[in-house]
Amino acid sequence: MSKRNSQANKSAARERLRAERERQAKKDKARRQVVVGVSVVAGLAVVAGISYVVMEMNKPSHWQSVKDDKAKVVTPKNTSGENGTTVVIGKDTAKKTLKLYEDSRCPICASFEQTVGSTIAKDVADGKYKIQYVGASFIDGDNLGADKPSIGNRGEGSKNALSALGAALNVSPDAFLDYKSALYSAKFHPDEADDKFKDDSYLIKVADSVKELKGNKEFQKAVEDGTYDAWALQMSKSFDDNKDDVTGTPTLVMDGKKITGGDGKNAPMTVDEFNTAMTTALKS
Repeated sequence: MSKRNSQANKSAARERLRAERERQAKKDKARRQVVVGVSVVAGLAVVAGISYVVMEMNKPSHWQSVKDDKAKVVTPKNTSGENGTTVVIGKDTAKKTLKLYEDSRCPICASFEQTVGSTIAKDVADGKYKIQYVGASFIDGDNLGADKPSIGNRGEGSKNALSALGAALNVSPDAFLDYKSALYSAKFHPDEADDKFKDDSYLIKVADSVKELKGNKEFQKAVEDGTYDAWALQMSKSFDDNKDDVTGTPTLVMDGKKITGGDGKNAPMTVDEFNTAMTTALKS
């Protein structure tokens, strides 16, 4: 092989190698541009995602918005007083009124209603006394009567059930009482930790067990639209601001005095204890 051919071959080889390096360099550059472009897009997406999450976190909740808009208060029929938070049910001839403080999610209230509820209903029907219902939502974590009111950090079922009770009261006092009884029943009342009452569909399911509310489109719409949500908050605030020194549920008060069972502290949890306590209260 001549030196000339050898030199030419070497030059050709070097040229091919140079060209290959240029092509590879272009590919690497293009790849880097793609990676940078994807990284920028991903970074923008992350920033946008974080911004959305922050915006959503700072956005007031439904219940907070309702609390802040006082003009939204719609009062159910069969109520009286400021914002319709006075709910008294019974015969006009009844001389005394039993105040009944309850929270819809309260398990002790459920036990009380399942045991004593039918006795109270019969007494009211017989005209022995009226009842004044005061609904609370402290199990949701609400504290609406404080200097710095707070909306629940433990759920929203108490408020939502209270709103649904307002929708039932708008139908009739009997529908209200029957629905309240159904909500506290062993069949429908959830565990305290299960915020089942936050779901409108479940509240409507419970209502279908009540004659006046079954398939009642007006009632269902009021529940789904949250017609009485603002009223529920005002009712809960009336519990927080009560003058009877009531801090828990269930609590019974007549003539400014608490009605208690055998322990002298808590609400009577049996029919016998309740009847004994009420006989004394009605005579005084």
